[in-house]
Amino acid sequence: MRFEIAKEVFDLLPNGYFGVVAVKGMDNRKEIPELEQMLQKNIEICEKDFEGIKVKNAEAIAPYRDAFKAIGINPNRYMCSIEALLDRIAKGKGFPHINAVVDLGNAVSIKYRLPIGAHDMATIEEALEVRFAGAEDTFIPFGNGEMENPEEKEVVYVSGNQVRTRRWTWRQSEIGKITEDTSDVLFPIDGFTDFNKDKVIQAAEELAALAEQYFGVKASIGYIDKDNRVFEV
Repeated sequence: MRFEIAKEVFDLLPNGYFGVVAVKGMDNRKEIPELEQMLQKNIEICEKDFEGIKVKNAEAIAPYRDAFKAIGINPNRYMCSIEALLDRIAKGKGFPHINAVVDLGNAVSIKYRLPIGAHDMATIEEALEVRFAGAEDTFIPFGNGEMENPEEKEVVYVSGNQVRTRRWTWRQSEIGKITEDTSDVLFPIDGFTDFNKDKVIQAAEELAALAEQYFGVKASIGYIDKDNRVFEV
């Protein structure tokens, strides 16, 4: 399959930088206590780091709020996934254990303060794209909500006409979510060339290493910017 960022997205976000980690053959039915412990440790570190601080004002979050504005999204109404995650943690709400693959992505996301998605590759026929939404695109909110149509020219993660994440990194779809039956996963990592490119690279490398350590599988890693917009799995 193919992971691709549309040129029109880079026209709005010329400093966009995407890491991508593709992992095949994971057994997501088993419990991995070490990943649960890693997730909890990183949550506790974040709780301390954000004590008395509004997450939206944090240095790590500012570029995402600016990017949301650049692509026509109000960040006060629709928070980037990493801002929402850290805001939840800062308020002492923690984050629940879901399954090993989700724990893996969340633990790395929290550590590096980066939005990291997780998409079941078995539900993607040809490509996962980041592009403007069109009139025929549909979205089913996580939790089996009613099907809806994104706004036209809204930046979305999409496969075919099935939107997997609305408003760039705001809300995940029910389609493509990670379940105990998931074995092949694509982890996109969203960042910026002039702010946290190094962290995107570090997060991708650590995620791949942890997948090998705990699931016994090799991962493929790629990086996308305005001059190299496609990654083939």
